Amino acid sequence: MRHGKYPFIIGFLAVPLALYLVFVVGAYLQMFQLSLTDWSGFGGFEYVGFDNFTKMWDDPVFWVALRHNLYLLVLLPVITIALALFFAFLLNVGKLRGSRVYRVIFFFPQLLALAIVAVIFGRVFGPDRSGMINGLFPDSWEPLLFLADEHWALACILAVLVWQAVGFYVVLFSAGMSAISEDIYEAAALDGAGKITLFFRITLPLLWNTLQVAWVYLGIAAFDAFALVNIMSVNHGGPGDATQVLSLQIYLNAFQNSQAGYASALGVVLFFLTLTFAALTLRVTRRDTV
Repeated sequence: MRHGKYPFIIGFLAVPLALYLVFVVGAYLQMFQLSLTDWSGFGGFEYVGFDNFTKMWDDPVFWVALRHNLYLLVLLPVITIALALFFAFLLNVGKLRGSRVYRVIFFFPQLLALAIVAVIFGRVFGPDRSGMINGLFPDSWEPLLFLADEHWALACILAVLVWQAVGFYVVLFSAGMSAISEDIYEAAALDGAGKITLFFRITLPLLWNTLQVAWVYLGIAAFDAFALVNIMSVNHGGPGDATQVLSLQIYLNAFQNSQAGYASALGVVLFFLTLTFAALTLRVTRRDTV
């Protein structure tokens, strides 16, 4: 049996590894190749070197989209993790009654596709009386524009991203907290530790690895945000590029502007931004396991 171990393992790994190389690694390599061409998405192409990246450097919309991605990158993980930790702590350490029911309620948004979430909140933030929020105001009040206001549009997108993600991390952090021995909390309580001390001195250190993973996942989500922005925003990234993000720019250039080569260059930049963020986060937040 030991002699045939490696052929057995190779037999199981060969097909999934081949599929991964063809459809994932191969797709990335093709993207890198196309980023150096003037391909329109149809027919042949010619190599233009780094012209697409030079064009990107001079493109003001690219910098606007990048700034919006960085805005989401900073606020989405911070707000989502803070809320998820607060609710998870209440459900576990705070011994809130009906905690199992609340876990199901928190997790419910994960059961909805992002496209459905975007359509629902498109009506919640409707700029007229048909919008749910504006419908709650008296008729004498001027309706708020929300997604049609360039000052609030991206904040509305951020709010929906947090709403959609926070439930998953409540469940994730709850699972991590439930794995912490009750004896630790009881010993700290006997020493006079309050709820705040328990949270910062016991819960956070013992959840550090889970927090690290959550931060990386949320950062990757912040670099995406395509589905919500594409469906909820005015005129695909409006008003006035107020909700443009890099993933939407890739879509628009590839499928509307017939600039697949330039879209591939944007994809290369987004790939390295995401990879750099994940590597730096894992490096900076690395600490000894408790």
